[in-house]
Amino acid sequence: MTQANEPRFEWGQQVQAAVDLFNDGTFPEQPADALLIRRGEAGEIVQVGRHTDSGGVVYMVEFKPARIVGCIEPELIPRQEPIPQQTGGGA
Repeated sequence: MTQANEPRFEWGQQVQAAVDLFNDGTFPEQPADALLIRRGEAGEIVQVGRHTDSGGVVYMVEFKPARIVGCIEPELIPRQEPIPQQTGGGA
């Protein structure tokens, strides 16, 4: 078995959303697929953990008061980095 990757981000680190983040059902008070966090919105890592089944790193990120969202590494970039260009042909 291969060793799990070390987390890219750490507790207290300032990050930003690399992509728009939508409700996957973890916010029952919001409609399914509702936009929770816009690409580029700043936040802070408040917890680092691992997904029980996959072992992948999961970050709890506080983007605004009372809006803590679970994120995976491809959804985040360090706060000081430029936001990547969106690719693909959305509507």
